[in-house]
Amino acid sequence: MNAASSQSRPRSLSHARLALHDLCYALFVIVLLPIWLPRMIWRGKIRTDWPARLGRGATIARTSRSRVLIHAVSVGEVNAIRGLVERLLLDRLQPEIVVSVTTDTGFARAQALFANRPEHAQGNRCSVVRTPFDFSFAVRNWLDRIRPDLLVLVELELWPNMTRLAAARAIPVVVVNGRLSERSVKRYRMVRRLVHGMFARADLVLAQNRAYADRFAELGAGEVLVSGNMKWDSIAIRETVPGVEKLAQEMGIPLGAPLIVAGSTEPGEEILLRDGLPPGVRLLIAPRKPEWFAGVAANLPGCVRRSAKEQGGADTRYYLLDTIGELSMAYALADVVVMGRSFGKLYGSDPIEPASLGRPVVIGPRVADFRDVVEAFVQGSGIIQISATELAPTLAQLMADPARRVEIARHARIVIRAEQGATSRTAEVLLAMLASRG
Repeated sequence: MNAASSQSRPRSLSHARLALHDLCYALFVIVLLPIWLPRMIWRGKIRTDWPARLGRGATIARTSRSRVLIHAVSVGEVNAIRGLVERLLLDRLQPEIVVSVTTDTGFARAQALFANRPEHAQGNRCSVVRTPFDFSFAVRNWLDRIRPDLLVLVELELWPNMTRLAAARAIPVVVVNGRLSERSVKRYRMVRRLVHGMFARADLVLAQNRAYADRFAELGAGEVLVSGNMKWDSIAIRETVPGVEKLAQEMGIPLGAPLIVAGSTEPGEEILLRDGLPPGVRLLIAPRKPEWFAGVAANLPGCVRRSAKEQGGADTRYYLLDTIGELSMAYALADVVVMGRSFGKLYGSDPIEPASLGRPVVIGPRVADFRDVVEAFVQGSGIIQISATELAPTLAQLMADPARRVEIARHARIVIRAEQGATSRTAEVLLAMLASRG
């Protein structure tokens, strides 16, 4: 494939449609300005890279290699494509990979995983850029700078202007690890006529399961295949992670002390955990969003905060992991892991990582965003799913029964191994598409 292959003769482009979407976006921004602007200032997100969000930035020079542009939203999607990026880079076709990310935390994670890595020094290029807003001028700038041969969208990142402009340039659009929840499809059904073209412009959707595949097809996607969930492949099965001892030492957590770790929690779950904590057991909690840290700290008297470089003592019961990028180390310290956002009002958190570390996982009933993952674990006896009222007695039973903890963790790893393989299947499809365009 040559460098000019992505600059094929453009297909017909409706400028009126682009202008209409731009107008809708502008009205949306203006009307909601009193809401989103104070929130961004309060959360510190106003200091984001605004030029990049408008599509500006350095142009990535083309070479003779084909180029794949992979768009992920945030940390979860970035982690899910880790194995896919490595598989593509190591293929004989040696495509260049550009990972494009929306959020600040996701961008930082992508840079840590993909940019300037030693294993990419042998000519295997992997760049990280920011995904712009879906204004037509911003998407044009973005595509002009990158000039991809293939646009890969992770999970559900179909946007009207992005897909329309890619189609106009004859750039194939592929959705990988496709996920379309019942909650999302209900919203799309209300505006089916408006979103049909957006789904129809996807040349291929590789869905996580049959239910998701059927929903993509219902909304207009043409070719839809079931490839599995790449998140099963994104985490290696291992006993520990680097930095565990350092984290414990710096926070004053005695190694071997009974410890429950609650990951990606939402407001209010810290109260449930505090009140249900067994005697003599410590709690390390990691809220999902930084803006929730202060409220959680207020509900955990005497908690040690990681960001303050505080160190606990013999009487410390609560630890607050109010930093980014250290949750894996926290999971590796745990005797039991409780998955946040599953006992409150939200829609669950991904239990694969702590399960891969051999930690027994407890999760609540709210798991809509990870339903198929949780169902696989439940069917394989690799997770405990309970209601909020059952949390306290369940934690007490698990902390008193090491053998049961080991058995749950063992079953979870069996499930993980059985579910793996989606990354390889996805890579083969993408590489075949690149080869066919060469």
